[in-house]
Amino acid sequence: MQNRKLKIGIVVGEVSGDTLGAKLIRRFREQGIDAEFEGIGGPQMIAEGFKSYYPMEILSVMGIVEVLKDIKKLFAVRDGLVETWTHSPVDIFIGIDAPDFNLRLSKTIKQKNLPIKTVQYVSPSVWAWRQGRVHGIKATIDLVLCLFPFEKSFFEKFAVKAAFVGHPLANQLPLVNPIQAAKQALGLAVDQKHIALLPGSRRGEIEKLAPLVLDAAQLILQKHPDYEFLIPAINDARKQQIEAILITYPEQLRSKITLLENTGTESKIGRMVMDASDIVALASGTATLEAALLHRPMVTFYKLNWLTYQIVKWLIKIPYYSLPNIIAGKRVIAELIQHDATPEKLALEIEKLMNIEHSKIQSMQLLTMHKHLLSDHSEDPVEAILGLVK
Repeated sequence: MQNRKLKIGIVVGEVSGDTLGAKLIRRFREQGIDAEFEGIGGPQMIAEGFKSYYPMEILSVMGIVEVLKDIKKLFAVRDGLVETWTHSPVDIFIGIDAPDFNLRLSKTIKQKNLPIKTVQYVSPSVWAWRQGRVHGIKATIDLVLCLFPFEKSFFEKFAVKAAFVGHPLANQLPLVNPIQAAKQALGLAVDQKHIALLPGSRRGEIEKLAPLVLDAAQLILQKHPDYEFLIPAINDARKQQIEAILITYPEQLRSKITLLENTGTESKIGRMVMDASDIVALASGTATLEAALLHRPMVTFYKLNWLTYQIVKWLIKIPYYSLPNIIAGKRVIAELIQHDATPEKLALEIEKLMNIEHSKIQSMQLLTMHKHLLSDHSEDPVEAILGLVK
């Protein structure tokens, strides 16, 4: 490999990508690789010495219609990175998740013939919907790092270079996970029953989904006044946003809700809240896998812009939306999507999980899935990436 310092560009668009990026940077350092990292990152990556040219939240846009509103801004960010790397190229560009932005950035890098190897860390869900994208990936991505074994098999069918590197959370989170210790870590009473409400980490998600979970909580409180609710906020901006919504609800409900803001550079508050809760109700996304690996009884929900949902429904190729169900290949957790995402239905699914037998069965299925993810042989992501420049 080169004697000079390796230069690596990374772009992430949300908290989970920031976590993966920080772990990857640390892994390079642990292996004695002399490298510098730049691009777009969050607080965890910046704490590792990462140079971020733009705030991570600039890419936190969900949905097809929603992206169109910010398209000029996103193009300007992409062009800014390309210009920077035209004058001072990185050796490798690693797009972590955020596929709509990162795949376009990789395509531009290839079109301009920049001497940069391209990696996509976290496979886009091409196996689920818009499968035609696999041909674009083959043309513009030198290596796909997959979190799940079935993804590598999918790409191999299309002769796309891919490595199964495993999901870091599967190794990180223990198979035995006592809830009492998690409650104590947050200063909660161990004998108190808690329900986690996670309406998402993005501004737009909270705007759309916080009223859904709070309306459901009101319904639950009427029948089960012994339960309390926990809501995590990844930063002060999200905390203020949730507080502004909460103030419109009765004091009777507000007194039963604890809003916990993230502290420190590692965005762990969501995980800590789910870990300390007897039941988890969360927006469908990467956090559903985290909840599954904690083996907590859970229900997931999501609402998209009406037009975005119509397009997604037409394009999707698999029967499930949430990662736990996709990995298991069957319905392990309830999914309330679009018209099904009502306060009444959400409250009903949460109530079902109050049944000890019902919740135990689900927890055992999630534990089996966790063991399955640990049993498959995975490659070291750093070695796979360095293979491109050796």
